[in-house]
Amino acid sequence: MAGGGGGKQAEGSPKKARIEIIPLIDVIFFLLATFVLFTLSLDKLSSIDVQLPQAVDNPNQKPDETMCSIQVSETGTIYWKIGTGTPELIGPNEVAPRLEDYKSRFNPPKVLITGDTRAKFGAAVFVLDEVRKAQITQVSVSTTTTATGK
Repeated sequence: MAGGGGGKQAEGSPKKARIEIIPLIDVIFFLLATFVLFTLSLDKLSSIDVQLPQAVDNPNQKPDETMCSIQVSETGTIYWKIGTGTPELIGPNEVAPRLEDYKSRFNPPKVLITGDTRAKFGAAVFVLDEVRKAQITQVSVSTTTTATGK
């Protein structure tokens, strides 16, 4: 029974090729580990040391009497104040004419945009756009909140 259904092969017939998967997996993992380690060694980060200024509050500093403060509130109302005067409630359509008047009266014009604790970002961006349209370049945005209308 040469070449029959049994498990034995004839003496002169070639052996069937058998693929061993375990050594192949070992080689693939070795290549993967080598690739990962090689790419990690290529990623050399270099940075420049930067000395950032520290913010300090000066309690002896007087408030600027010519600075315009524009505050937006949670409801979208806008308060206008110059120097240490009392804030005045204005409408959104009054912002541009007041900025033009302020720019013509004070040189250089300085604007501070503030918000109360729950102010909407859109109202602050509206005011910032109006300041930019008035071509006022000295603009600050307060990072602390104040009570509405203060």
